[in-house]
Amino acid sequence: MKGLMLRLSALDADATTALRVIAHFEALLGTSFDAAVLVRSTAGLAECPAGLETADGRTVRFAPDGGELPAVAGAVSESTRLTPAGRVWLERPGEPGPLDELVVEWMAIAAQVLLGRPQSASQQPPPQPHVADPALAELVLSAREAVEDRARALRLLGLAPDRPLRVLVASVAGPVTVALVRDSGLAAIATVRVTALGEYGVALVQRHEGTASIPSPPPDLRDAVLPPGLRIGIGGGVAALDAGTSWAQARVALRFTSDLAHEAVVSHDDLGTVALLADIPVDRLRAQPDVQALGGLTGESLAALAAFCRTGSLRQAAAELHLHHSSVAGRLAHVEKALGRPLTGPEDRFRAQLALYALRLASG
Repeated sequence: MKGLMLRLSALDADATTALRVIAHFEALLGTSFDAAVLVRSTAGLAECPAGLETADGRTVRFAPDGGELPAVAGAVSESTRLTPAGRVWLERPGEPGPLDELVVEWMAIAAQVLLGRPQSASQQPPPQPHVADPALAELVLSAREAVEDRARALRLLGLAPDRPLRVLVASVAGPVTVALVRDSGLAAIATVRVTALGEYGVALVQRHEGTASIPSPPPDLRDAVLPPGLRIGIGGGVAALDAGTSWAQARVALRFTSDLAHEAVVSHDDLGTVALLADIPVDRLRAQPDVQALGGLTGESLAALAAFCRTGSLRQAAAELHLHHSSVAGRLAHVEKALGRPLTGPEDRFRAQLALYALRLASG
């Protein structure tokens, strides 16, 4: 869906384009948008200035490039009144565009929903991270779109095309992803835009101007207690116009995660050359003898192996798993039997760790 970036003034008012306009506003209505987001996105959609006047006389205007405009409206080409008061409009020189009436109609619907929401501070959604329009986020992450369109989408999201960003991908889309990113400490140092793309929750993270680059992983995210089933992959820091690279890296990192507390968040930066395993076809991974051996073990044995490989110590692994060291030793004995060799040296642990990674990749 590329609703926000349709060049409506150059398109015929056919059914397909009309459906895309409707899809844009329906996506917007599914988020916690505010007046600025509504007007800015509508201006970008229609490629002309747009405005909203509320019942109390407040006016919000934005240009199609995402820039805020003075409150005094220009030449209004299409408008509609709101109930009980107020209005929304487009400002286009000459005649209205072929779909301007439809755009204004849906803008009015969104404005009525927005202005009908309770306005007490306790009922307002947290201001950060903002929920992003999925059409804009999808465009930013696409390598197939023109550079100028990606730059425009970034500006409409409130992100700077000339500053680096990171992409975070969560295995579960929805409010829990928004809450997690909001509470991770990211909002204090960065602009965050969160949306859902397919089954994923996606966050675009860009540092505030004048602050240091976003560390990987971001503050408090690795140590956060994630809800069951929620895992996060973190892409590398890239130029904003190359966000698609970080998007791909984040999805690779997500494949290396597990439901274990210390492995639910994985950064592509931390994987290094291990990330190359993701390029191996899944069938080849599944056919590898070590992978087949681990695939026949219980989750408890695999958790013990993962903790042992990560810490290099039986007692530290036991402490991490909240088990007696003898219990962990018993589970590792099952692993050694399955692999047909002991786990005594660092090279043994390295080989077992690679097999664990391959098993996750083969299962994904």
